[in-house]
Amino acid sequence: MESEKQFLLRHKQNGVLRLVIDRPKVNALNFQILAELKSAFNKAAQDESIRCVLISGAGEVFSAGHDVLDIENAQGESYRDHLQRTYNPLILQMRSLPKPIIAAINGAVSGAALGIVLASDLRVAANNAQITVGFTRLGLGLDSAVSLLLPAMIGLGRATEYTFTNTPINAADALAMGLVNRVVPTVDLADEAFHLAVNLAAGPVHAFGLCKEAFNRAVLRDLSEILDNEAQLQEIASRTMEHQEGVRAFLEKRPARFYA
Repeated sequence: MESEKQFLLRHKQNGVLRLVIDRPKVNALNFQILAELKSAFNKAAQDESIRCVLISGAGEVFSAGHDVLDIENAQGESYRDHLQRTYNPLILQMRSLPKPIIAAINGAVSGAALGIVLASDLRVAANNAQITVGFTRLGLGLDSAVSLLLPAMIGLGRATEYTFTNTPINAADALAMGLVNRVVPTVDLADEAFHLAVNLAAGPVHAFGLCKEAFNRAVLRDLSEILDNEAQLQEIASRTMEHQEGVRAFLEKRPARFYA
């Protein structure tokens, strides 16, 4: 059974904890992966030999976001409860980890997986990266701190446009607008991201943690409140006809018809 499989691969080397999301075909997130991610970041916080975390997706995709069926099949759990149990604590955990987190983006990333990428401290993108917000395709609002982190990085106007249109952002444009820190050839992504992680792991990690805390206080001081607000708004969105149509269209592999 799928639940018996391991979807988050872990490997520690040179002070770097490498986390690889491995759930073919598009590394869609599920409740098991989220639990494994929270466990991995908890270990990173407690293990002094881990000085940097590097997260990536296996194969040709970082992650297409949360598995729609995983949420639909969660009987008796509201969207708000789901977010408060899963993504909200994960994002807070990532931002409070006093060690660097690097996201290596290969191929597509969207939805809640974009929140994980944005919550990381640095982002290294392959030149084939395609970053899509994605939520409104399912008639949903924003969650996983995307409502805060995306406009903080690229500005409110751009964030609004990409949220409303779901136009993919390619690697070159992402670099130009400050959404990613570096772009490297696709074949070199794993090596380049790991090299950066090793260099950070060899640096003054305690000082990095203090700088991260300062950034959180200066820029993200309302993160917890915003995550809670996202969960409330997502609960409202999840009960609309637009969301029902978005899910049907996704399952039927057709464009959604939000307006008759």
